[in-house]
Amino acid sequence: MCETGPVITSRAARGGGSYPTAEARLRAAGLRVTALRLAILAALEATHSHPDVTWLVEEARRRLGTVSTQAVYDALADLTAAGLVRRIEPAGSPARFEARSGDNHHHVVCRQCGTAADVDCVVGAAPCLEPSTSAGFVIDEAEITFWGLCPTCQRAT
Repeated sequence: MCETGPVITSRAARGGGSYPTAEARLRAAGLRVTALRLAILAALEATHSHPDVTWLVEEARRRLGTVSTQAVYDALADLTAAGLVRRIEPAGSPARFEARSGDNHHHVVCRQCGTAADVDCVVGAAPCLEPSTSAGFVIDEAEITFWGLCPTCQRAT
């Protein structure tokens, strides 16, 4: 169990040390380096939000010019399957994506505006929650979504 409770961190706070280039990460994952994949990774790494496909299509077009929506879906599927991008699906929301993957973090989502933020499980190995029974499953991840009101929506009420 997360003994110290949820801790929300920014991408900057998690930084430090050397980080492989997007090109190197694509190659290491066995993916071809393409302008679209690089644009999607750069867009996700530059934002603190958890954007949906519509935002990513607009961002890819801003960076590259003409890009089909299907091409973005295909690139996201490849990046997600390779573990370079994480897809989250908060209840009642379209799928969202983030560059932070491969660790044991969770999310907090605003019930009013849908804003999402990362929540670290600061203690323990994955998964950070132990179920009362595994029902025969070998459990390797716990996905938790906390719900509430973000600071902006709190001020508006």
